[in-house]
Amino acid sequence: MRLRQVALVARDLEPVRQALESVFGLKVAFRDPGVATYGLINVVMPFGGEFIEIVQPVTADASAGRLLAKRGGDAGYMLIFQAPDAVRHRGRFVERGIRNIAELNSHRYTFTHFHPGDVDGVLTSIDTEGDGANWNEPRGSWTPAGPDWRNADAGPDIVGILGATVQVANPLATATRWTELFEGRLEPGATPQMMVDRGHVKFVKGTTAAGIIGLDLAVRHPKSHLDRAEKLGLRTGASAVRIGGVEMRVCETG
Repeated sequence: MRLRQVALVARDLEPVRQALESVFGLKVAFRDPGVATYGLINVVMPFGGEFIEIVQPVTADASAGRLLAKRGGDAGYMLIFQAPDAVRHRGRFVERGIRNIAELNSHRYTFTHFHPGDVDGVLTSIDTEGDGANWNEPRGSWTPAGPDWRNADAGPDIVGILGATVQVANPLATATRWTELFEGRLEPGATPQMMVDRGHVKFVKGTTAAGIIGLDLAVRHPKSHLDRAEKLGLRTGASAVRIGGVEMRVCETG
């Protein structure tokens, strides 16, 4: 299993899109008309072989709008994992009493969205592209990003999404539970985390509503991106920027 896509929710997606473009050079690969079903508009932007999505609620009853209110503004929204057999995982989750709130079953793409109330306050999805055989291919096909997403590549400096950070009431208990649910590997430590085949999810203690508060992003030359962020007033630390309500840690890779 791998962490393939992270969604952010914004009151207005365009300023968030512009910030990601200005700091990291990201481009829009796809605007998915299908998200209208959930009362949303969106953009999907490749970050190496992974993706950052931004969604914006456009109807009064959109569940994403309730998250905006709960979090008090733009925030992390959803973690999407890619696996060889999403249907198998769907069965496992349902057996554990976790509600399936949306699904798709086709030869091209399969997914299940799991109720955030049953997954420690975070909306999650496990998806399979095609027959699942190429799930671990670094730049493999990904239906949510559209058929031509590679044409929106941000360039060789942008490597990929390493992981996410989730704020919860009990970090170790949640990390342990997620490790079992997502068939990962637990690393307890001071900041417990679940490791999957490609990617990780860290858990930290919070006093506000549970949710995605951070991303670890791999680039080859962090300084250039951090300098751009500083000029825009988005830099928050030695190696971090804040965009869309999420702290993005910029990690150097070879």
